[in-house]
Amino acid sequence: MEKILNIEGMACNHCTSAVKECLEKIDGVKTANVSLEEKNAVVVLNKEIADKILKNAVENQGFTVTGIK
Repeated sequence: MEKILNIEGMACNHCTSAVKECLEKIDGVKTANVSLEEKNAVVVLNKEIADKILKNAVENQGFTVTGIK
């Protein structure tokens, strides 16, 4: 199972690393692949996680989640 988060505000590789780290700390997240060019994160899940939890983790780092698929 995977979810794709559209993220605004990332400007460099440090930003993508911060997003990756915060997402991968969430219980149930297997991996998070963050793309500066695509402005998104592809999150592979081990179990169902509410969109709100993923969104809050990213937004607590100072970025804006504009959508989750």
